[in-house]
Amino acid sequence: MDHNPDRLCVWPGYFDMKISRRNGRRVPKDSSVLKPDLEGLFMAARQVGLKKIKREEHISHPSRPHGREGRLWVSASGAKSSIGAVSKEELLQLIGGQWRQMQRDQRNQAEKQASQGPQAGDRRARSQRKSPTQQRSGGFKKRSKFKK
Repeated sequence: MDHNPDRLCVWPGYFDMKISRRNGRRVPKDSSVLKPDLEGLFMAARQVGLKKIKREEHISHPSRPHGREGRLWVSASGAKSSIGAVSKEELLQLIGGQWRQMQRDQRNQAEKQASQGPQAGDRRARSQRKSPTQQRSGGFKKRSKFKK
């Protein structure tokens, strides 16, 4: 592609919590996420308020040629006008913070759904549920003759 000074290239690897700053992470730990992917990056950029975004899939970062993570092109002037990000680092931190919050919300929602149990129409999941008298797998709670 031709050089365009208005475009900023954003890679999902910039937000990977598992790698160090020396190996390619560009945001602090509190703005990084587990298992970053292009779709999550795109959704976080949309949530932040970016309008001019272009996705390129199956492209590898030059320092990580084995992984085809893809990249996002963001308009620098569009980022400045829509969210007020002056530099690329500020833009990355805003996207990372939003992405981290999105992951946290998804995890909380999944935990909440798991604690609620299966839905009314889900026969397969409901059949896996144990009766209240069962304590361990295969064993029943012993009932005493005397109530306390």
